[in-house]
Amino acid sequence: MAVDTAGQARTSFDLKSAQLPVVAVVLKTTDVGVLAADLAARLESDPDFFDNDPVLIDLAGVREAGDAIDFDALCAALRGHHTQPVAVRGGSPAQMEAAHAAGLIAAPEAPPARVHAPAADAPREVVREVIREVEVVREVPAGGPTTVVVDKPLRSGQQVYARGADLVVMAVVSFGAEVIADGNIHVYAPMRGRAIAGARGDTSARIFSTCLEPQLVSIAGIYRTTETELPDAVRGKPAQVRLDGEKLLIEPL
Repeated sequence: MAVDTAGQARTSFDLKSAQLPVVAVVLKTTDVGVLAADLAARLESDPDFFDNDPVLIDLAGVREAGDAIDFDALCAALRGHHTQPVAVRGGSPAQMEAAHAAGLIAAPEAPPARVHAPAADAPREVVREVIREVEVVREVPAGGPTTVVVDKPLRSGQQVYARGADLVVMAVVSFGAEVIADGNIHVYAPMRGRAIAGARGDTSARIFSTCLEPQLVSIAGIYRTTETELPDAVRGKPAQVRLDGEKLLIEPL
């Protein structure tokens, strides 16, 4: 251990807690062949949807299944779409053991989903900005109990997440930027990046914009990319996005 000029011990590193964004893949079948085919079909129109994102495999939905899961094949399928499987949770002891043998670590169980945060749990604005390939994550307490307001433009590589809240953006969301909210998203400017509302499963959430030109819109996990061009009635115009069952509707305002 080194000592500085003031006689204080110093080390070559620090240990700190960190929160990293991950993509959760929730399995509904143990048949990896079916899953791989469905994944390929869903991403066919947007093959660059993922950018080496870390992936958490959630097994809660297949925990009671009797068939074994081929985790090597599953991880290979996920890596084929530019993701990095790193962890697994929610499985039976046998499933978790098989996942560990495939190189996946065990993650904590997911907390119960909730649409509305308790009053004591003030929403937080999370901004992730990539600068020279170094990811900087900072959290800023939100001012209000149910709404996060952002009044500056969001550039490519930036992300804002309104946890337990609605999100209001008063400036442009540029191509490559991402806005996420557990509730509704309102963008009073051109919306050109990705908008993800109802991030914790709130199917009543909506996305509103005065100028809708997004890369992607998503509500409660159901998404649409603009590889399929938007109709003239909504493209570049005031519009809203909402769910009707499992179908995304994009309508003029």
